[in-house]
Amino acid sequence: MSPARVIVVGSVNADLVVRAERLPAPGETVTGGRFSRHGGGKGANQAVAAARLGARVAMVGAVGDDDLGQEALALLEQEGIDVSAVARLDAPTGVALIAVDAAGENQIAVASGANAELDAAAVERTVRDAGAAAVLLSQEVPEDAVLAGVRAARGPVVLNPAPVRALPAELAKLGPILTPNAGEARELSGEEEPEAAARALAERTGAPVLVTLGAHGVLLLQDGKAERLPAPRVEAVDTTGAGDAFNGALATGLAEGRPLRDAAAFAVAAAALSTRAAGAREGMPSRDQVRA
Repeated sequence: MSPARVIVVGSVNADLVVRAERLPAPGETVTGGRFSRHGGGKGANQAVAAARLGARVAMVGAVGDDDLGQEALALLEQEGIDVSAVARLDAPTGVALIAVDAAGENQIAVASGANAELDAAAVERTVRDAGAAAVLLSQEVPEDAVLAGVRAARGPVVLNPAPVRALPAELAKLGPILTPNAGEARELSGEEEPEAAARALAERTGAPVLVTLGAHGVLLLQDGKAERLPAPRVEAVDTTGAGDAFNGALATGLAEGRPLRDAAAFAVAAAALSTRAAGAREGMPSRDQVRA
């Protein structure tokens, strides 16, 4: 069987990380830290998750015509991801500056750079030409680019509404499958409890909603019925990127033609396994690891 096709529309960043004993206070400099540089961005991370699970993945995004952009694309290509639809723009590549203390608490500042200039017409053209592939989108790119991708999709559509922002009526009417975490679901719906939030969102989209619950798995609302799918127990080291692993796996499962519940269970397992290593991408599992 040929690999399932997944189109990912989203951000491509460089993550610049300093690990120090403590986080600096305003105006303070903390020395003695350790520096590392990683590929990042929600879209790129989700693309990596899907590729490691065996999907044939194409990335739609934008980077700058600079060293960070070249490195970001090279990392994606090493994962077997098609980056031909990633624009190279006269703008800086998106960067996340991340400070992490000894307890794992962090401070993050993001400069969106080229991500903020992703062209909606280019997104629509690429997604339309992809045909029946599953389409996965997130919100570190402009709203009009997200709307264009959902509008042009011809296969299953998953929208991870993160970072959270108001859901436009036009976008909701297109009926994407939403995958907020509990906090995002609360902010989008005004409802405190995950099931109530999922029902409120489903009323707006007419589509299933999955609310991710961290170590407690996921709440799936489909056809008016709510079900909680538990996460397998693992020794978690770092939960960074677990949501991206979930979304990449969910899109892969749907692209393979799995029923939504089966795809969600597959995605919960992938997300749990992704927490066993430090870093957003380092722990993202292979298909054999998820199957095991």
